[in-house]
Amino acid sequence: MDQLTARFDADAHAAQIRAQGFTVIPDFLDGDTIARVREGLAPFLDSHHGRNAFEGFKTERVYTLVARAKVFEGLAIEPRLLALLDRFLQPGYLLTATQSIQINPGEAAQDLHTDDGFYRLPRPRPAISYTVIVAVDPFTAENGATEVIPGSHRWGNPGDPNRPNDKAEMEALLVPMAVPAGAALVMAGTVIHRGGANRSAAPRLAFTNQYCEPWARPQENFFLAIPPEQVRAMPQRLQQLLGYDIWPPFMGMVTASHPAKALEEGWVPPVVAQRER
Repeated sequence: MDQLTARFDADAHAAQIRAQGFTVIPDFLDGDTIARVREGLAPFLDSHHGRNAFEGFKTERVYTLVARAKVFEGLAIEPRLLALLDRFLQPGYLLTATQSIQINPGEAAQDLHTDDGFYRLPRPRPAISYTVIVAVDPFTAENGATEVIPGSHRWGNPGDPNRPNDKAEMEALLVPMAVPAGAALVMAGTVIHRGGANRSAAPRLAFTNQYCEPWARPQENFFLAIPPEQVRAMPQRLQQLLGYDIWPPFMGMVTASHPAKALEEGWVPPVVAQRER
């Protein structure tokens, strides 16, 4: 265990999430890792601009980030982060999405939203997913910092009299997460937030990993997005996060076998092997 992990107080950060819906790990990345993140992203930036206002017409996104460079493999299983997630999600939780987000000058603010709103269960409820947003560039109120509504993770569904329902009233409650480069914002998927408008002259780069309960359907289909031969070379903990594991007693099985067997050299799907007999 390194010194950063040994000093990390996961319970204190978990208490902040329970109280306000989010916490900040200020030293999640050091300078060397930030440089490696930029290097890993460089070949893919300027390849996918937003297709709608939510993605951001002046925002660049790189999806399936965990498969783009080795540095992103390690960051998806960073020990302090997993220790914190262990306080909230059931054993066997999954990686549900992983992408970089560069908000360029002139981008408008996103609509208010939650990151696990597509799990259509009534609120208030425990979060089904947790989001990690890592600042590669410093976040400021001018350059598109993530804006959150503290305490909104406890609100009910729209229309609930115990929550604000007027958009302007909700926007007045937003707090920009002005954090330094290398900081990580960790928040419950039930927190209402948005990417801010970039009114500066420079882009604002970040990446995000999201994790969900082991029974929930992930946003990204990693089985199709990442070739098995690439997954085979990844750390076992990351393979598990990508879905190559069982949630007891048998969720995730492959024709009654453990899905990790599909990563073995020469593995043939049973339905194919049985046809060839």
